[in-house]
Amino acid sequence: MLSANLQPEITTERLLLRQFTQSDALLVQKLAGDEAIAATALNIPHPFEDGMAEEWIGTHQPDWEAGKAANFAIVLRQNPILVGAVGLSLNSANEEAELGYWIGKPYWGQGYASEAALAVLEFGFETLKLDRIYATCLRRNIASAKVLQKLGMMQEGSHKQRVFHRGQFEDLELYGLLKKHKCGILL
Repeated sequence: MLSANLQPEITTERLLLRQFTQSDALLVQKLAGDEAIAATALNIPHPFEDGMAEEWIGTHQPDWEAGKAANFAIVLRQNPILVGAVGLSLNSANEEAELGYWIGKPYWGQGYASEAALAVLEFGFETLKLDRIYATCLRRNIASAKVLQKLGMMQEGSHKQRVFHRGQFEDLELYGLLKKHKCGILL
């Protein structure tokens, strides 16, 4: 499904989605290491310790080549500043992927998550030929649920106390979108 070459870049109206480089590591640590990010993201540790960003970035190219993931740095086009991350964890056997994203707190409320996620949905359906893309979010993460709904993803279910996150059980919401229904995207 994927080429062993470098992952392609995606350009949107305001954003460039590109591969992460090791030079992004300090800013990844600063942005993703914010307590507010870790509080609602299942896969972001807190504290975000030295070396974690470099290790995470180091997995991206091998994961792309193995057909496991496509991870993108979200960078502003006008002023090339890293503002977050968006990606797909791929399951090629089932032609599906899980969408994930985070935006640094200084950049919240500006539509960057929706814009980047929409571009990655299109990439997943058109370039990777996926049939289904899904995402999960903590029930209390209303902002993330709104992004998923804005993308046209349908709520497929709720999992009561599905994850043990930061010392307590949390409900998880599941959203999905099929390629044949992607015309429902509202952006």
